[in-house]
Amino acid sequence: MDTPTDTYDAIVVGSGISGGWAAKELCEAGLKTLVLERGRMVKHLEDYPTANLDDWDLPNRNRMSREQQEQYHKQLRVGWAPRPDVAHFFVNDLEHPYQETKRFDWIRGYQVGGRSLTWGRQSYRWSDLDFEANLKDGIGVDWPVRYADIAPWYDKVETYIGVSGEAIGLPHLPDGKFQPPMGLNCPEKDLQQALSEKFEDGRLLTIGRAAHITDHSATHEGRSPCQFRNRCWRGCPFGGYFSSNSATLPAAERTGNLTLRPDSIVHEIIYDPASGLASGVRVIDRVTHEKHTFHARVIFLCASAMASVGILLQSKSDRFPNGIGNNHDRLGRHIMDHHYQLGATARVEGHLDKYYKGRRPNGFYIPRFVNLDASGEKKDYIRGFGYQGSASREDWTAAIAEMGYGADLKEALLRPGGWTIGATGFGEMLPYYDNQVRLSTTEVDQWGLPQLDFDVEFKENEYRMREDILRQIVRMFEAAGFKDIQTYERETGPGLGIHEMGGACMGRDPKTSVVNANNQVHDAPNVYVTDGAFMTSASCVNPSLTYMAFTARAANHAAAQFKAGAFR
Repeated sequence: MDTPTDTYDAIVVGSGISGGWAAKELCEAGLKTLVLERGRMVKHLEDYPTANLDDWDLPNRNRMSREQQEQYHKQLRVGWAPRPDVAHFFVNDLEHPYQETKRFDWIRGYQVGGRSLTWGRQSYRWSDLDFEANLKDGIGVDWPVRYADIAPWYDKVETYIGVSGEAIGLPHLPDGKFQPPMGLNCPEKDLQQALSEKFEDGRLLTIGRAAHITDHSATHEGRSPCQFRNRCWRGCPFGGYFSSNSATLPAAERTGNLTLRPDSIVHEIIYDPASGLASGVRVIDRVTHEKHTFHARVIFLCASAMASVGILLQSKSDRFPNGIGNNHDRLGRHIMDHHYQLGATARVEGHLDKYYKGRRPNGFYIPRFVNLDASGEKKDYIRGFGYQGSASREDWTAAIAEMGYGADLKEALLRPGGWTIGATGFGEMLPYYDNQVRLSTTEVDQWGLPQLDFDVEFKENEYRMREDILRQIVRMFEAAGFKDIQTYERETGPGLGIHEMGGACMGRDPKTSVVNANNQVHDAPNVYVTDGAFMTSASCVNPSLTYMAFTARAANHAAAQFKAGAFR
């Protein structure tokens, strides 16, 4: 039985990258807004317990016990997380199970701020090469927007969050509103020079575009410039990188219009057939399992792509027996990610008189250079890829204890070793209709809710692209004169990119898409979906900046509609 109902102007489900932006924009527009987060409370500054610890301050030198490894057995598939210093920002897989008809690595963080606390912070704009790709290739559905529609919102988001980077003038990777770029080191500059001098297809290397403040004059919300600690996943007490906790949620709170409720698992959107609109959401308390109902005239789904799809699928009624907005079997379809876990490493000769200062929380980026236009080399796959990487000098871990002792050993451990460099490819995945997530018909979680079941896989186009990713990085490293080049390709599958997208794709036609050009569910227009679920294609660049731009745009649209009385 439900407890007494509370009513707000707007409800935002989720408090991560998208949810924080929805809250900020709606609250600043004057709407009384309830943010519902299924995870625990995390307060900026107060709840980053490992932010200032070193590995030797942590149990087992920051290595997980066997018991912990079992608790995080799916989260650990990503290879670099969770470790004891960041495990509290990732879900316990035993407590939050899901099903895999085909393997899908669903990496999650259930807390206020979501994965904005642990994201990679790489921030790139899309271009019309991306927005027009489905139409050109006859795959999926055409985006109902183009770059010109989103460019002003990219401006707004970049200016607010602080994106460091450099303008490079590529039409397929538009420049943005940048703070000063972080620096490249010597081997990275060698590779940059080799690409510009030895290739004629426009490939180049630039410093990554990262959501880190580098301009002392551009701080706000109490944030300060990046300190080059590279402990970002632990939570940044300086606010040097952007997160919901350090920026958008404080901005929303400052308006006096925000109510934040953690430990609130939204499982259903309530549909009102009389109005043709959603009227609210149903919630289960994570801790007590009590049920609650909250009403609002505007609802934003920002729970993360797959979680939002799950909520929509569970939102059944006479009007929508298969989930709200799902009269044409499009909900849960076209699931995408980026494919990676392959690239190369090499040894770099020289520069032994050079070193670097601090721990740069960023790397270099080699933008897409294949399949840009008809004049390029013909490939046996469509779309493209980019590379992210870095160079560094070896440290004491390269030493062999038996090779020295006493003062000589100590001196050797303090001397930096030679330079090495590595680069990882990130490729685009196509939006296949049969790549699907659905509700399990047999398995439920501890709150009695159906688990998600993933039936998603890479196909021929992705595997052909991966062959070229390896070929091209070897060519580039050879052109730079690097030595001992070693390629690698680890076992991989959808989800490991942690850029899951699709399931409630954007389009013009309700028969082939779930949301319209303003992120509104076609058949329930006061429900907006602005996390990765709305993505209609994947591009090959990190998607979070695009989520934020679309969310800001949609929230301003919703506020205008609300004030005009459209959702009564």
